[in-house]
Amino acid sequence: MLSKISEIFQSIQGEGPYAGVRQIFVRFFECHMHCTWCDTPDSIGDGKREYQEYSVAQLKKEVRPLIAGCHSVSLTGGEPLLQADFIEQFIPSIKESGLKVYLETSGVLYKDLKKIIRAVDIVAMDLKLPSSTQQRAFWKEHEKFLKIARKKEVFIKAVISSKTQLADIKRSADIIAAVDPKILFILQPNTFDLHNGVLDKCREYHNYCSKRLADVRILPQMHKFLKVR
Repeated sequence: MLSKISEIFQSIQGEGPYAGVRQIFVRFFECHMHCTWCDTPDSIGDGKREYQEYSVAQLKKEVRPLIAGCHSVSLTGGEPLLQADFIEQFIPSIKESGLKVYLETSGVLYKDLKKIIRAVDIVAMDLKLPSSTQQRAFWKEHEKFLKIARKKEVFIKAVISSKTQLADIKRSADIIAAVDPKILFILQPNTFDLHNGVLDKCREYHNYCSKRLADVRILPQMHKFLKVR
């Protein structure tokens, strides 16, 4: 079995509660989403198709020299769960190295998450707000996904843009509260849209969500400030 992978590198995690942690990033090629603010468009597959195909053994060989000093292996994309069968075979090699498995995902493909959740340590789940992404809503998929992801450590991120509507934030808070109000919810300002009232929106939404959820934070993309990948 081969997997399409855009890049493999060691760097500093820039998002969420693990910002500042050194990780190995395995960026899987292709994504079923087309978010307007995507910061890795080359991994989507619409334009450039720059990737290499790896077997599990080949990927293990590429990752091994990067292990020293790292906290975890980030399976990112694109959408890594599009290649869940490959990931299921690759995860044991991560475990053998003593590192944790950190899954970055759009939070939609719940059937594929079921295949690997038992071996994942941390789930970094997006909530795709339709007013932000300019795509259809995935509320039902997100709820089903979260019910599976909560079996492990999970936190949720929503990108806030100038187009984000409070109605989407309310729906997000409803979903999280129904599953577990203690799950961390991160409001992430859109790095490409900071000067259009986005920070004011973040503060407004933080105030609303904090009345329903136990842990709500406004956290930017730190890797943009650090100027790392």
